[in-house]
Amino acid sequence: MPRVLLLGGTTEASRLAQALAAVGVDAVFSYAGRTDAPLTQPLPTRVGGFGGVAGLRDYLQREAITHVVDATHPFAAQMSRHAVAACAEQGLPLLALERPAWQAHPGDRWQQVPDLAAAVAALPATPARVFLAIGRQHVQAFLDDTRHWYLLRLVDPGLQLPPERGAVVLDRGPFTLANDLALLAQHGITHVVAKNAGGQGAQAKLDAARQRGCPVILIDRPPIPARPVVCSVPEVLRWLDCTHGDDPVHAARAERGV
Repeated sequence: MPRVLLLGGTTEASRLAQALAAVGVDAVFSYAGRTDAPLTQPLPTRVGGFGGVAGLRDYLQREAITHVVDATHPFAAQMSRHAVAACAEQGLPLLALERPAWQAHPGDRWQQVPDLAAAVAALPATPARVFLAIGRQHVQAFLDDTRHWYLLRLVDPGLQLPPERGAVVLDRGPFTLANDLALLAQHGITHVVAKNAGGQGAQAKLDAARQRGCPVILIDRPPIPARPVVCSVPEVLRWLDCTHGDDPVHAARAERGV
């Protein structure tokens, strides 16, 4: 049996953890540690960075890891780049479990930009009420533009805004269209800024923006070196050679994490 390091932090990573535990794979779940109260996983769990490529390489060797699955957030580019480099140095197989990026639909008013700096520059010149759906780490560059009012939706408490500058809502996905429509209406949102993370859990804000006719500034994913990529839990299990043959029922359960 393989010994797997699962680099997690996404819904897909949690589903994979459930599937690996269900079939008895020896695996360690790794959180970056950016969330104060991460979801409990059915696998042994570690929290925090590794100390760059060298630290990750040492961890892989010390823990006798045979396979690495990168199921981090599509914008956790540094961790993904370190995984590519460390696995190459150790000669270990690496697979990315990655959500497909969101694609525009009829009625979307998207402006796609390459990075956060371009997103700040794309904000309108006149005052706007902006739903800043990018997490907590990179909000300051936006807050420095004092023309606009900002709505932030965060997982952890701690960041506060004066009422004249914005509001903070504490919530954890998945989010629904009805709730996001209500959220945009309640705060009079005129623009949405989001990262193109993909997946179903956070898509509702884009659907809500489409229905309300709000422009969306959508930040492209950062570049990551080439690596094998799959989009589903059963594909990871097949890669690890730990599926129950071609049993479609088992594959469906693995995809749901049950």
